[in-house]
Amino acid sequence: MVNYWLAKQEPSGPRGYNFEQLKKEKTTVWDGVHNNLALKHMREMKSGDLVLFYHTGVERQAVGIMQITSKPYPNLKENNERFIVVDVKYTKTLKRPVTLNELKKEKKFQNWELIRISRLSVMPVPKSIWNTILQISQN
Repeated sequence: MVNYWLAKQEPSGPRGYNFEQLKKEKTTVWDGVHNNLALKHMREMKSGDLVLFYHTGVERQAVGIMQITSKPYPNLKENNERFIVVDVKYTKTLKRPVTLNELKKEKKFQNWELIRISRLSVMPVPKSIWNTILQISQN
């Protein structure tokens, strides 16, 4: 069974990484996550799961989909085995980005982590919310 996730990334700045870079590179290592709850979510990821790529900062919008291609493993760049990474690959660009303001307008999203815990960088996406976001991106 495929699980659905959302992962946030600052698209610009010295440590930024944006969806266009992933599209060009095709694959990358999703790293830099240190929040305990976000790490807990990453530990539940498995190869084949789908992830909404969400630009933070000024943009605040879901822009595309990537797929997990590995199970979580220790981040070799960190001196703490608690910090993990997963490999991801570009899957598709949304027809149009879906903004945080649009998501906040959806009643069924009010209890979702993206709305409730705004600083959380990795979170599960219930299938109904995933489908609604994809539907919104088509309009």
